[in-house]
Amino acid sequence: MSAVYLITGIQAAGKSTVAQALAERLPRAAHVRGDAFRRMIVSGGAPMTPDAGDDALRQLRLRYRIAAAAADLYAGEGFTAVVQDVVLGQELELFTRLVTTRPLMVVVLAPDAATVARREAERGKTAYGAWTVAALDEGLRRDTPRIGLWLDTSAQTPAETVEEILARTDEARV
Repeated sequence: MSAVYLITGIQAAGKSTVAQALAERLPRAAHVRGDAFRRMIVSGGAPMTPDAGDDALRQLRLRYRIAAAAADLYAGEGFTAVVQDVVLGQELELFTRLVTTRPLMVVVLAPDAATVARREAERGKTAYGAWTVAALDEGLRRDTPRIGLWLDTSAQTPAETVEEILARTDEARV
């Protein structure tokens, strides 16, 4: 059965790891990394920062449109597409409208800010520049609509998170 999962949350919440592990558990799946579409912009890119302008928002929404289209194309060929990206605030509702495939499951990884800060410090890349973990976490919790399955993964391994997603897929359905 084809479907789309969106795995979202702030940077260092575990999206990449969980999305890959979830895709590996499904019989026919593709991992769609939304940030790959941002990295395809060679020149003229406008990063999302706390004071980002209209161009940055247009480019973010372009990235979401491309990711949603890729997910729909994979689903159209019988794959479950597992999209992984930072989709926060009202953009989450927009993303759910961009994906036409149903069922669509939304999973918001929401470990506490201290856990995210520790994970960020332990990994080989740096996701935070203009943003702080606390500010992005606050924005997630204050501005993002409570749709889909929200998981506090602070004390979970990626494998445990995938198990919970699979066990609670109906709650993730939008």
